[in-house]
Amino acid sequence: MTDTDGTPEGAPLEAATPLEEAALLEEAAKKSGLLWLTVSPAPARPVWHVWLDGASWLVTAREPGAVEQFVPGLAAAATVLVDVRSKDKGGRLPGWTARVAVVAPGDPTYEPAVLALHAARLNAPDGEEQPARWARECDLVRLTPTGPARALPHDAGRAVPIGSPAVTRGASPLNWSIGRLRRRD
Repeated sequence: MTDTDGTPEGAPLEAATPLEEAALLEEAAKKSGLLWLTVSPAPARPVWHVWLDGASWLVTAREPGAVEQFVPGLAAAATVLVDVRSKDKGGRLPGWTARVAVVAPGDPTYEPAVLALHAARLNAPDGEEQPARWARECDLVRLTPTGPARALPHDAGRAVPIGSPAVTRGASPLNWSIGRLRRRD
């Protein structure tokens, strides 16, 4: 018996080459406009991004409550964990570890990245003034993959419930109608 890809059933698959993994990461990131970033120790949070020249680019506000997305601790982090969602099914794809670099307005890579982000930004509140506002109020962040794709976790990505002082006062009310059939006349 063989699997659909021609390998004997139960046989281990060959490991992907670094070039194949890089292509997989790039294709997944290009198709999805949303990444989940984990800046330790905070939980993962969604961010919109653009894939350009082998890296993911995003704009983050320097202060909470600003117009753009705010990711606390991202600018000071050396690396972050990146997870990608599938554009087709919305499921989780293998992620990677990324090196974080804040790019200043004078850098040669700044202008092409800002133009790509500006074109991808939906519903800009200030229209064509948006890149100037980003230069004043935001950080342009480049996330460059640093190694192979990480395997998907075995815990289905469930978060541990947050503790709460809320309690149920007593037993739930008994519903006598459960299990009874209504008689038809």
